[in-house]
Amino acid sequence: MLIVAGSLYVDPAGRDAYLASCVEVVRQARSAPGCVDFAISADLVEPGRINVYERWESEPQLLDFRGSGPADEQAAAIRGAEVHRYLISDVQAP
Repeated sequence: MLIVAGSLYVDPAGRDAYLASCVEVVRQARSAPGCVDFAISADLVEPGRINVYERWESEPQLLDFRGSGPADEQAAAIRGAEVHRYLISDVQAP
């Protein structure tokens, strides 16, 4: 199991447009082999922050989905990012 989580930072005035441009990416990810969950959302406190959460069955499946990465327009809008990959060895119910 693999989790990718963190934050992207964009111009606060462009955050809604950035999120709208991600709708199809979220749909594609959620239907990709090995994707357990995929979410991109506006932060409730910081106006330029976007929260990212992905859960994948394996790294090869994540890499197959990634392909060429974000569209040029999306990459240009990102002012900063703090996203990390976490390898999970065990999952337990609460």
